[in-house]
Amino acid sequence: MKRLLLILLLGIIALSACADNNQATSEASETIPAEYAGRTNPLGSGSDAASQGAIVFQNYCQSCHGPQGHGDGPAGGSLDPEPKNLAELQATVKDDYLFWRISDGREGTAMVPWKGILTEEQIWQVIAFIRTLR
Repeated sequence: MKRLLLILLLGIIALSACADNNQATSEASETIPAEYAGRTNPLGSGSDAASQGAIVFQNYCQSCHGPQGHGDGPAGGSLDPEPKNLAELQATVKDDYLFWRISDGREGTAMVPWKGILTEEQIWQVIAFIRTLR
């Protein structure tokens, strides 16, 4: 009986670990719309772009994503699903994915489309800042 419970517990732990891993994999493998596919940050990852992006991030993103982008902002705790940990996400996706998601938002979440509110340059600045998150 104890052995069966131990096997069951280990199976649940293994499935939980796979679920988290599959989520990161699914984001990285999502089909990016043609209008965004292959786009790279024209501002590069320079400190000026990242500094400007930090200001935009603080004004528009920090309340949900938190100051270091860990998804732990004061407004984020009440959201379902919770905001993404951008420090982790940025390591697994390319610029085109980030530009798409910031521009168009994500249906079924509180992530709103920022296109039309932020300029294209501001979105690229935010992406430069997100690339500095750890």
